[in-house]
Amino acid sequence: MKRTSIFILTLLVTTISRAQGPAAYVNPFIGASTSEGAAGIYHGLGKTFPGAATPFGMVQLSPNTITGGDNGSGYSYEHKTIEGFAFTQMSGIGWYGDLGNFLVMPTVGALQTAAGDQQHPKEGYRSTYAKQSEKASAGYYSVQLTEQPITAEMTAAPHSGIMRFTFPANGQSRIQIDLARRVGGTSTWQEVKVLNDSTIAGYMQCTPEGGGWGNGAGKGNYTVYFYAQFNKPLKKYGVWSADIPDGWSRKLEDVQSDRYQQQVAKASILPGVNEKAGKHLGFYTEFTTSDQEAVLMKAGISFVSVDGAKANLEAEIKDWNFDGVRQQTFDAWNKALGKMTVTGGTEEEKKVFYTALYHTMIDPRNFSDVDGKYIGGDGKIHATDKFSKRTIFSGWDVFRSQMPLQTIINPRVVNDMVNSLVTLADETGNHYLERWEFLNAYSGCMIGNPAVSVMTDAWTKGIRGFDINKGYTYAKNSVEKFGNGVKGYSTGGLSVSLTLEYAYFDWCVGKLAGALGKKEDEKKYIARGANYKNVFDKNKDWFRPRNDDGSWQTWPATGRMQQGYGTIESSPWQQGWFVPQDVPGMVTLMGGKEKVLADLDTFFTKMPENMMWNDYYNHANEPVHHVPFLFNRLGAPWLTQHWTREICARAYHNSVEGLVGNEDVGQMSAWYVLAASGLHPVCPGSPRYEITSPVFDSIHIALDPAYAKGKQFSISTRNNSPANRYIQRAWLNGKPYQHCYLNHANIAAGGTLVLEMGSQPAKNWGIQ
Repeated sequence: MKRTSIFILTLLVTTISRAQGPAAYVNPFIGASTSEGAAGIYHGLGKTFPGAATPFGMVQLSPNTITGGDNGSGYSYEHKTIEGFAFTQMSGIGWYGDLGNFLVMPTVGALQTAAGDQQHPKEGYRSTYAKQSEKASAGYYSVQLTEQPITAEMTAAPHSGIMRFTFPANGQSRIQIDLARRVGGTSTWQEVKVLNDSTIAGYMQCTPEGGGWGNGAGKGNYTVYFYAQFNKPLKKYGVWSADIPDGWSRKLEDVQSDRYQQQVAKASILPGVNEKAGKHLGFYTEFTTSDQEAVLMKAGISFVSVDGAKANLEAEIKDWNFDGVRQQTFDAWNKALGKMTVTGGTEEEKKVFYTALYHTMIDPRNFSDVDGKYIGGDGKIHATDKFSKRTIFSGWDVFRSQMPLQTIINPRVVNDMVNSLVTLADETGNHYLERWEFLNAYSGCMIGNPAVSVMTDAWTKGIRGFDINKGYTYAKNSVEKFGNGVKGYSTGGLSVSLTLEYAYFDWCVGKLAGALGKKEDEKKYIARGANYKNVFDKNKDWFRPRNDDGSWQTWPATGRMQQGYGTIESSPWQQGWFVPQDVPGMVTLMGGKEKVLADLDTFFTKMPENMMWNDYYNHANEPVHHVPFLFNRLGAPWLTQHWTREICARAYHNSVEGLVGNEDVGQMSAWYVLAASGLHPVCPGSPRYEITSPVFDSIHIALDPAYAKGKQFSISTRNNSPANRYIQRAWLNGKPYQHCYLNHANIAAGGTLVLEMGSQPAKNWGIQ
């Protein structure tokens, strides 16, 4: 489809000296669109948010432009009005989205209790804004609202945030907070109390009945507690309360209906009320402002209690020094992003790289309060000092690149995530590992058993600070409950995708069993890793879905290119390459190396120049993300080098359209970080990384001494350039190196890999 011109606009990023470190390269607008028109598919583009966040923090302060649709981030760059600024957001997801809680909006004039919509902003409290004024950087966001001239600024701490609103001269200026608001639905119950002349506190319950994650199907069920303070005394304040009749459905489509919105618009306004509970509440405080007067609000957030929210705020933002908090957050990003230092490349490539690295450090976010308390899967309060409870595990996406990246640069985060998944399985009593975990919700979103891969990959790489006995038991339980069963293959509408992915996760259990000395289990599950062969039809020379009786499903006219033919978000051609645990067996099944190389040549050469959603190599979605690295396994590493350079250049840009598909909670960006650095796994659970052509002249990776013997691993190049993309020779720690792969132990030991680059393929290197 024709792209809208708005995405061609130059993006404004706060001007910070390049001397201030890698955080200065971050452009949070990269991928910040949900536009279906620009993407050419309902999945939309990156779906990132441009607001303020901290590395793996609980709080994200970001503008929200829309509540409904498949707009998981709550924001899309092309929208012309802002609904408000929320304290919680998700990054890069669809399925209706969730969070977007504690929506704050500065307003002037008569109080309005409904947000209104994009087409009729004056019918609600939302506002138009000056697009050219919108600025975002690591840990900061600002914009000029134009319905009334108000400047909104915000910055974040790990569990709290602070906003600064600069008002015009007016006798009826206001900060109002929509407590019911939630991306993809509504909070179903709220309570607010005025504690003193500067403080309010309360909570918002978000249940499946209120839509949200999967419009309720994702079982999102959480409570957000808040403790908020204002630097201007609460003298004229109140609550609004909409009368939502019992029996009204409150899913997304109901909340968006005219009937529901009219009910919200005529909500009762209750001045001076100190305490209120209800189904649809808001709070407001009014005051007189002089021209350009700044009014500040800060709040702590907790998923445990109001006391937790208070403690979080008091630990992190002790005063009203907005600029001080902003600087602390910027410094935190510099420290986090400084784990990878690149030289060479263009300024644009550095912006893409460091923004990608930034996006990989949004999730899995911290779910614990500053005192270590968290809500468990049993709904009870737990506390631990052994790990940080983490949440938002987009398993089907992130096991491929995001979590493997973190095993190198943030192994503690991986350890935390495995601990969080194991304890969740314990607390819920399910005793299996969630494939897509959201605030303790067992959503079952997507397919497979990705947590098994993450656990196996962690253990293989020496990340072992979790209960392996429970972990292994729950991994086995997972593949037994969700797997290919006694037939050795899955049937139905997702037969191919399920069979192939379950076979890989069975293999992961086998590898973990072997590492633990469980020989019988090792033999059993490694053998089950070969079940991918059971959906390969030799008459069609490709994978094909099967029925319950074992027969093949009808072959479509478009054959293996048919989207959704036994597959999820892919075609059999795209999904069929997913046999990472047994590439030699896959190649034999497909007719041998030369035939496979010819097939892959077509797969890559026919993808569109812009690499948007397509029927060939579709980088916009995860099933194919390992495929460029298969050339290394096929004895043609120069093709891995060629195509990863092409993907880095064509699928990633410093623009709103800079991601060709959903960010998917760090996966899309992690692929770039790894590939642009010259490394990427084919098979998580194995310690092997494929070597490819780095975008940058050098990459220095700081290692965690708790998990690595070395202090730093570096990849350096000679004669690197866009034209010189082919590896000619290599040296590892000064010695000639002939392999097109590294093991994790090579990286953890520290040292330097030197790559000599040239303009033509060196077909004698890396084929061993």
